[in-house]
Amino acid sequence: MINSFTREYSFLSNFYLSEIEYEGIIYPSSEHAYQAHKSNDIEIRKYVATLETPGLSKKAGRLLDKRDDWDEVKFRIMKDILVIKFKDFEMSERLLETNFHNLVEGNWWHDNIWGDCSCEKCKNIPGQNHLGIILMDIRTEIFENKLNSQEKMKRNERI
Repeated sequence: MINSFTREYSFLSNFYLSEIEYEGIIYPSSEHAYQAHKSNDIEIRKYVATLETPGLSKKAGRLLDKRDDWDEVKFRIMKDILVIKFKDFEMSERLLETNFHNLVEGNWWHDNIWGDCSCEKCKNIPGQNHLGIILMDIRTEIFENKLNSQEKMKRNERI
């Protein structure tokens, strides 16, 4: 199991600086993109994209008036953003190198929706680990696409 998105696995974190373009705006990290999309206001999204760090984008996201459908769309938006992040060849290869280990965003900041908090207060509350689940789904999709591509190449070589 990989239960910490730090050090060699920091690239799994939404705080990892990995530029992505989502819905026409370039963000410095997946955290920026996710927080920006709590709002439907394009100017607010552009502003969040300019914030210096993922931490600042998270703080800004807490202050936003959330769009009415946020609770219904937040998981889909996260997956869309992460699919874009891991379309980058280097990032996809790094994700594949996690070798089908269970990915859990272990944390101490009480996030039992996206991860699994292990603090004294939360240790008996099972985390939902949505971030880890999304990452594992994307990893499986990348792996299957790679296998399909290799199989096509083999068929073409035989023709």
